[in-house]
Amino acid sequence: MATVTARPASVFRSSAFSRFYAGQAFSYLGDGLRTLAIPLLVFRLTGSATALGWTWGLELLPYAFVSLIAGSLGDRVDRRRLMITCDALRFIVIALFAVLFATGHLTLWMIYTGVLMLAIGGAFFLGAQTPSIPFMLGKDRVQGAVAALSATEQSVNLVAPPIGGVLFALVGPLPALIINAITYLISQVAIASVRTFGPDVPGALPSVREIVGDVAAGWRFLCADKAMLRLSFASCCFNFIGSVGFVALIPYFKRAFGAGDHVVGLAFGCFAAGAALGAFIAGRTHWAFGPAVIVAYLLDGVGWLPLPWTHSLPIAIGGVAFSSLASGYVITTIVSWRLRVIPEELVGRVFGVVRLVVLVGILPGSVLGGWFGDHLGVRMTMLISAVGYFAFTSILVFSRTVRMERR
Repeated sequence: MATVTARPASVFRSSAFSRFYAGQAFSYLGDGLRTLAIPLLVFRLTGSATALGWTWGLELLPYAFVSLIAGSLGDRVDRRRLMITCDALRFIVIALFAVLFATGHLTLWMIYTGVLMLAIGGAFFLGAQTPSIPFMLGKDRVQGAVAALSATEQSVNLVAPPIGGVLFALVGPLPALIINAITYLISQVAIASVRTFGPDVPGALPSVREIVGDVAAGWRFLCADKAMLRLSFASCCFNFIGSVGFVALIPYFKRAFGAGDHVVGLAFGCFAAGAALGAFIAGRTHWAFGPAVIVAYLLDGVGWLPLPWTHSLPIAIGGVAFSSLASGYVITTIVSWRLRVIPEELVGRVFGVVRLVVLVGILPGSVLGGWFGDHLGVRMTMLISAVGYFAFTSILVFSRTVRMERR
């Protein structure tokens, strides 16, 4: 007799996850507006792609190093309290941005410092959020939850950048900053409405010795899993070379096509639409993990190929959107796979170590991409990024460990 495998129940049957999801959806809206407003403001102040590179890099670099501590905290302390604290910090930073801009006192170095603080808060928040998902839903519904959050983030960003671009062109970044601050308050209320995000018995803040032990445990697990280790280092390479091209997108559209802020917003909206569709596909398909990831990486590079050559704005935007679709699929699939493979009690620790490996290349890639954009031209920067992406993918194709991965 044939057996029937029951489909996991919808993640939204969990009222705790539904409330958390609602708060994050609002937070994604504010982040989507700010993510475009801050780079546009930096580019308007400096006209420099290198300054943009530092902005992007400083926003992501702390995720690599702070995640080591955040992963330890996420496995030990009250995650609900930790996430509320992180959102409070991010609210204060964005509110200060708004006040300083409105009074004419916001400088580039203030932006750099604030972006760094936002990233630190975001790293600790993510360190608590990641192990909260299997705690709330169980491992069988992890992929659905990751896909729902990722697809919603990118779907909101489908709307937010075009709106943000128009607002920036008309009245500047102030409305985006105010909205972003309000959404962090809404997120705090949503998180506070959930009784617990785990662990079952929250502990005190870990000592330095305990954090070192947690980091060592994460490293041991990562090094023992060959597929996860190779994919983590591959992701580091892809993030490095991808950042080279991504950081030059605003200068690319402005210098190569003479695009206004509203067109840049539309382009970033299409980028988000591609990522949302990729996350949606990942949440509803069950293709063999290893081959699917390799093919998606190849398609990511294919989408970038037209950018160095085309003089058609629609083709350039379409290429960015297609590349983002493949990237959205890869990110959702790999994160879900890690959550399935890693034991629940080690999720925070292992993810902290993985994020260090995966994200450490973003700052040098961003700064290098900005320098390339200013000194070699934006089209050459896109060519370097595309060629590098295919070079790294070709190496991954020859990894039997990744090709045969089916967990």
